[in-house]
Amino acid sequence: MGTAQGALTEAVFYILLSLTQSRHGYGIMQNVTQLSNGRINLAAGTLYGAINTLLEKGWIEALPEIKDSRKKEYIITTEGLETLKVELARLEELLTNGKGVLGV
Repeated sequence: MGTAQGALTEAVFYILLSLTQSRHGYGIMQNVTQLSNGRINLAAGTLYGAINTLLEKGWIEALPEIKDSRKKEYIITTEGLETLKVELARLEELLTNGKGVLGV
């Protein structure tokens, strides 16, 4: 099932989730803040460091640049989507087990 990996950081999880639609860096930052209800505000350095890592892993790709635009857009790859699904299953297991033990 999917790529062998450890748990994703919350920031990486939200970046991948944001890139189920093509977005540029600032759009990713805004979407992550929105998805996390304002709890996560990515600094530009953190975001671009994560983007470089995700590009290297093949989990996202840069779209061809639009003429006369300085904004580079990114989108999740099939492998990135699979990684996101594996992480979601892991989180669901944590939630189920935690609720079961705590009886909530």
